[in-house]
Amino acid sequence: MINKPYSQACENNKTPILAVIKEVFTEPTTVWEIGSGTGQHACFFASGLPHLVWQPTDVAENLPGINAWREEVQLPNLNSPLVLDVTSPVWPCDGMDAVFTANTLHIMSWQNVETLFKRFQAYLNPLTTVCIYGSFNYNGKFTSDSNANFDQWLKNRDPLSGIRDFEAVLALAENAGLRLLKDNPMPANNRLLVLKKVGIL
Repeated sequence: MINKPYSQACENNKTPILAVIKEVFTEPTTVWEIGSGTGQHACFFASGLPHLVWQPTDVAENLPGINAWREEVQLPNLNSPLVLDVTSPVWPCDGMDAVFTANTLHIMSWQNVETLFKRFQAYLNPLTTVCIYGSFNYNGKFTSDSNANFDQWLKNRDPLSGIRDFEAVLALAENAGLRLLKDNPMPANNRLLVLKKVGIL
């Protein structure tokens, strides 16, 4: 039996995130979570949104930990996690109607962030809603000292990672056919972006 991975950040942010996304994902659908990490979010959101099917995904090495959380909660609307590597040209689906991702853009290299949005252009169905949670810079500036410190910690860990500029991410989103509906302020200097696919490019 694998020990469940644990993220204190997930525990801290799961309730405020749920308060936002329950107002976004109101219709029955499958929500594809990209970069499910420990699996804590998947379990909490599937429990709090019983009208949805929650589909966790991540790179292969993270799936055992996600499964450990999933097996503990035994929710009928929480699917088994699937391998999804953003850099792979083939994703485990024909299309997506709803997407959630948290704390992923600052972990990836900028090249992989660009690749993610290229994949969105290929795999998002018309009118797909996308929710992106994390820290962002605005006008090239950190929004807090804690975000600046976090960015330095990220770069010490991986020089290609770091907090992304909101304007640059929005440009990628618009190129992928996504329109920003709302930029929600969140606790601890985070944001939750709600975007919608406006049509087929």
